Amino acid sequence: MKWFLLPAMALSLSVPLAVHADWAKTEADAKGQTVYFNAWGGGEAINAYITWVAQQVKGRYGVELRHVKVTDAAEVVKRVQTEVAAGRRIDGSVDLMWVNGENFRNLKQGGLLFGPWAEDLPHWGSVDLNKPVRSDFSVPTEGYEAPWGTAQLTFIADKARTPTPPRSAAALLAFAKANPGRVSYPKPPDFHGTTFLKQVLIELAPDRKVLQSPVSAASFGAATAPLWAYLDQLHPVLWRGGKAFPATAAEMHRMLADGELRLSLTFNPNEAANLIVSRQLPATAYSFGFTGGTIGNVHFVAIPVNAKAQAGAQVVANFLLSPEAQARKADVTVWGDGSVLDVGKLPAAIQAAMRKTAPGALAEAVPTLAEPHASWVEVLESEWLKRYGAR
Repeated sequence: MKWFLLPAMALSLSVPLAVHADWAKTEADAKGQTVYFNAWGGGEAINAYITWVAQQVKGRYGVELRHVKVTDAAEVVKRVQTEVAAGRRIDGSVDLMWVNGENFRNLKQGGLLFGPWAEDLPHWGSVDLNKPVRSDFSVPTEGYEAPWGTAQLTFIADKARTPTPPRSAAALLAFAKANPGRVSYPKPPDFHGTTFLKQVLIELAPDRKVLQSPVSAASFGAATAPLWAYLDQLHPVLWRGGKAFPATAAEMHRMLADGELRLSLTFNPNEAANLIVSRQLPATAYSFGFTGGTIGNVHFVAIPVNAKAQAGAQVVANFLLSPEAQARKADVTVWGDGSVLDVGKLPAAIQAAMRKTAPGALAEAVPTLAEPHASWVEVLESEWLKRYGAR
């Protein structure tokens, strides 16, 4: 089976809602459709938010949204690949999916995405183009996925146990040595575990610029040598001697609350605030970043080429971009996921809602480090598993 790279598409201009002459037809076609939204299902706040979205699009547009809870977007990519290869080209099981990084790259290169469509959405005009909404892990999006939210690697600690946190990869190593068995990270290819690897890779790489280009054997060897040397020092002082790892960040949060770990991590700067409200973390929990910055990106939604409810999927994606939906998502008591909209373009009441903070959320400005090119992820995970996965 051969997959071919999609031809480059010209980027469409942002246009006001009134100019979308075909949008009424899209909404009409969407009415009565069922959209199967494949999205990570490991967070209670996220699941509750998607339930609210389903209620809204059902009442407003007559679209039935069903959340297919997944643990790994790569498995959804494989399903789409298998369906298309088997000739299932118009009635696929996936209508909309939460995606970014190497999963988007694999779908795009394989010609497995419907589009371009994202920049034709009525609410595209409110998107903040200063954010990396047209590039996904250095891969141009070209309208094949719509931005949904922003994220940045953030660490969590408890003031009662860790009043002064480590502020760099080197400081984290020293902290782990001073607190043996009280530091860990999720086992790759868990998303958060791989993100931790990329964070250390970026900090220690001799030349960060090579990480923005497609990986090669030579560039991988040179760039990752300091990472493996670092992990060889870190693992012996980790939880369980680095011979086992937490399965997920959620497990780390529980271990932090129990005192088993001194640090946890998340890709949502507001998650600690949510966990405090839900009493999963103590009120003394707080968020912090590294002085030199932490890795961050935009996450997206995409429509597979064989989606059965393509119109319905676009209607849902457009609602996800609406100021109302973005403001609710940004609310730290709901989810706390960062908005992709230009807040200055929004009504004053929504601006105020988006700028609310809560105890435990990241309260400091942390520089954002660019993601490596998507091609680095699979080889990085593979090499990690080869070196440490069987221990």
